[in-house]
This record gives sequence, structure tokens and C-alpha cells, in this order.
Amino acid sequence: MNRSGFFYDLLSTLFERPNLSRVKGDGRTITALCEALIASSSEGASHSMGQQILSQFSELTPEAEVEFFRYLTDELDIDIERLQALTAAYQADRSPENFADLLNAAEPGRQELLRRINRVPGATGELVKMRARLIKLLKDNPSFRRTDIDFQHLFGSWFNRGFLVPRRIHWQSPANILEKIIKYEAVHAIDDWDDLRRRVEPADRRCYAFFHPSMPDDPLIFVEVALVKGVPGSVQAILAENREILDPASADTAVFYSISNCQAGLRGVSFGNSLIKQVVEDLQAEVKSITTFVTLSPIPGFSGWLRKAIAEQPGQGVAAADIMLAIESGDLGGLSDQSQWLRRQAANYLINQKDRNGMPLDPVARFHLNNGAMVHDIHAGADLSPNGVRQSCGLMVNYLYDLKKIGQFHEGFAENHTVFASREVKALADAAATNSNGRK
Repeated sequence: MNRSGFFYDLLSTLFERPNLSRVKGDGRTITALCEALIASSSEGASHSMGQQILSQFSELTPEAEVEFFRYLTDELDIDIERLQALTAAYQADRSPENFADLLNAAEPGRQELLRRINRVPGATGELVKMRARLIKLLKDNPSFRRTDIDFQHLFGSWFNRGFLVPRRIHWQSPANILEKIIKYEAVHAIDDWDDLRRRVEPADRRCYAFFHPSMPDDPLIFVEVALVKGVPGSVQAILAENREILDPASADTAVFYSISNCQAGLRGVSFGNSLIKQVVEDLQAEVKSITTFVTLSPIPGFSGWLRKAIAEQPGQGVAAADIMLAIESGDLGGLSDQSQWLRRQAANYLINQKDRNGMPLDPVARFHLNNGAMVHDIHAGADLSPNGVRQSCGLMVNYLYDLKKIGQFHEGFAENHTVFASREVKALADAAATNSNGRK
């Protein structure tokens, strides 16, 4: 996955983005420009109109932004009557011409609009930002979900694995890339440049990212990896300032301890599975001694679920008010007193608690289980940061990627929502279900 600075510079030059916010307009409104762009057959005019649309959109007020997305949703939707007529025509005569007409009618006009805008150099990143703004409006404007489906459909094609560029992030990587890593880190905040250096420079640390050719200076997703001996149970040990640096040849385990999606506008477009597979392949080739691949992951939904479970079942023999107070105040001593009980509840949450579709409640669990991992172990006091205590009660979980069983585990989860787990984790979950009054 090592890529030279020359390759990065080449991509940056090929896909250098214009300053769209400074494009001079011709007086037309953004919706008028959209109508004209859809109808245009002139490449030059289309380029100018696409630039103007993006430039105007970047300056819309919140109210005008809502009106723009309402225009995309309602005015550029499928023409149902035309679609029905062409469906009938195709039923009567399945000619290639009728088939082409039917396909054209079945696609909302906004998809073609977005494709045409995307022909403008640098537009892909701007459209990702546009969708990020759309996502913020979905709760109050549920009909906009139709437009969001079109964005996600197009992004699924534009950002498929074949277009992604894998790169290892070094301390010698361009400063603007390193700044993005600090900004986008979503699991364990990077405090400063020294903290970042400890994560990417030592021989036993790695950071890998995916880029898109049209966004060469903006990572889509990145993963931080520690090369260690044995399966770790604490992120404090991994991130310690004065830890002893390990010779990679002595490591037997690669730990994915942070995976961060960088672009809010690409929500629902999955890169993580491909990135993990790419990193596993690279590490296997580079460090022959590594035989175990695990994560050290947060349990972001656990605290909220536990709060609700305690409120609904106050008679489980645990001082509910004390537990909740410890979580809210970050009283690490109070959580330590309940470490075994918390591990049991976390195992129950990860293995047994499902949504209405039969999927695990926890989003991180869904991601790794769908990738073919198994729940390997649960550690109390593993993340004592304020965020770790607040969202996961200080617990973290190892998801094990057993390379011989990834396919089997993925199929079992995808087809039957089966959560594969170690015997120890299963025992913890069973104890939570059958001995809920037990405290150790």
C-alpha cells in the first residue's frame, strides 16, 4: 500500500479543483440553471452551468437550501404517468427501443442532473458536501429521502472499490493530509501533532487510508493499526506516550484500534470492509510473524441501552442509580467495582439484543460481524477517556478476523444474523441472562 509522493502529486495535478465559490454567474437562479443543464447538449455551456450551480449552492441560506432540495425531490422526480404508459408499451412490445425508453422514464431527472454536475472538475467532492447538507435535513423533511437514495445510488458507483486508491499514511506524508487525519479521527481523539506522530511514525504503528482520484487530498476512510504481542485489552496501553516500541518482527498480532469514516456525505457507502482486507493482505506480505488480526473497538450504543435496561428492570440486584451516576460523572472507581457485571451486560447486548430486523443493536458490531469477524473478548476499563466512559462504560471489545473462517462467519451473519462469539463471551452473555442478580 506504499505510494510515492510522486503518485500523490500526479493525482493532485490531474484533479486540481477550481475555486467554485468564485465562479461568476450569469444571473439565472439555481433551479433555472438546473433545468438548463438537463436540457443542454453543449459541453462548454454545461460545464459553466455546473460550476454556477455548485457555486450558488455553497452560498444558499438554510431556507433556500430546503427549497433547493424540495425542488430536486418534487420537480425532478419520476413522471409516474409517463412511466406507466411506457411500461404498457414494453409489455406489448419488448423491443430494444421500448426498453431504452422505459429505463429512461424509470430514472428520476435528478440523477441525470447530478451526473452532469459531476462532469465539472472538482465536482465530486462538492457533491459529497451537498449530500452531507441534505442528510442534516432528512429528519424534518422525510420526503427528501427520495433524493438521498439517488445520491447514495450514484455514490455507490462513483466510489466503488475499483476507483479507490489505498495509501499508507507516514509522518512524512503531506501536511494537509496529516491535518485531515487529526480532524477526522472519530474514535480516539488526536490531541496534537506529537500524538499523531506516535501513531504513524514508530515501526510498530501503521495508518492506512483510501482516497478517490477526484479527491486526492481528502481521505475517505482510514484505519490505525498497532503491531503487538498478544491480543490487547486496553487502548491506554496502545496510546501510551512512553511505551516501549516493538520490533515488528517480534509482533504476532495486528490490532485495528481505530477506524474513521471521514466524509459525512458518504454515509451508507461502505469502504471499511475493503480497507481491512487490503491492510490484512499488505501486513501479511510485509510482516510474516503476524498471524492474528483483531480489533479493539468501542461499544457506542452500550451505555444508552444499559440505561434503558436498568430503568425497565430496576430489580436486578444492581444499584441502578449508582451505576448511572458513575457513567454520567465518569466515576472510574464506581465502574471498576462493577467490572464483571458490566462485561456480562455488554456480552448480552452484543450477542442477544437485536433490532426489529434481527440485527445487533450496536453499529460497530454490525460492521465487523458483517465483515466476517467474531466477538472474541470484552474488556472492562479498556477506554477510560471521557468519551469511552460515556458511550461504552469504559468497555471495549475485540472482534477477531479468523482468516480461515471469515467467509463462513460472513455468510452466517448475512443470511441468518448469526452472531459468532468465543466460548468466554457466550458464557458471559448466558450469565447475564440466567444470573442477572449476580455481582462480582
